[in-house]
Amino acid sequence: QWRPLLVALGYPLGFLIVIVGRQQLFTENTLTAIIPLLARRSMGVFWQVVRLWSIVLAANLVGAHLFAWVVGNTPMFNPKVQHAMLELAQKAAGVGFGEAVLRGIFAGWLIAMVVWMLAAVDTGRIAVIVILTYTVGLAEFTHIIAGSVEVLFLVMVGVKSWGAVAWGYLLPTLIGNSIGGVSLTAALNHAQVVAGMGGKQQNAD
Repeated sequence: QWRPLLVALGYPLGFLIVIVGRQQLFTENTLTAIIPLLARRSMGVFWQVVRLWSIVLAANLVGAHLFAWVVGNTPMFNPKVQHAMLELAQKAAGVGFGEAVLRGIFAGWLIAMVVWMLAAVDTGRIAVIVILTYTVGLAEFTHIIAGSVEVLFLVMVGVKSWGAVAWGYLLPTLIGNSIGGVSLTAALNHAQVVAGMGGKQQNAD
């Protein structure tokens, strides 16, 4: 029964590579790209955010497709491991549309909180990344990039169609991650910072 606690420790690995390695992750950009938009609300900044989101999401999904194809159609892993991957993928794809959105909201919130907290701490950065992303994996929250590798494995081995995966997992997860990253973290925390700055300005006056 304790096995899931151990297995979920593998989930933070990818996030450590992405965040510490200063690579681009879509859910990370739901926070960092929205802050300038909230500070300077203009159509120009809005379209820059849309452009950034589109490029990063497309690149992340291309990478997820390629990795899913490699692990499903090459001898990189032995058949026993591939069979285990198939079982994990079917479990990940078993969520309903609404459930995927709800789980995606919490995942988007936690991943965006990683970025927010890293900007506020000088030490313990690795611990922040590991603890919060470990929670995402342990709770089986849906993530548009990390989770898409699992469900796209089903497409690459011919178990599900791309359309079924896109509608049943990718779209609702994208909606949830965006809501979680933007409204629950960027907007609320930005409002808190602005309110704090306003209070300091009033005290100065």
